Amino acid sequence: MAKTQLGARVDDEIAELAKARAKDRGLPLGEYIAALVREDADGLRQRGLDAARRFLDEHQAVFDEAEDADLRVPGAHAA
Repeated sequence: MAKTQLGARVDDEIAELAKARAKDRGLPLGEYIAALVREDADGLRQRGLDAARRFLDEHQAVFDEAEDADLRVPGAHAA
């Protein structure tokens, strides 16, 4: 597949974050950015965010209860 070079200006913080996330995923920066664009274009990212929102809407009380219980136990910390 032919490759096209793109250029974009971003804040230093964003550039470092992108490099770190690419490294975390074991991808070169260009492949990481391409994956983000593909995920956005095919709706995968939005579906994941929607699923996370539904999960939290359904189970937030469980997390709240666990956190409240940890606050009542000396030395306990929520993850």
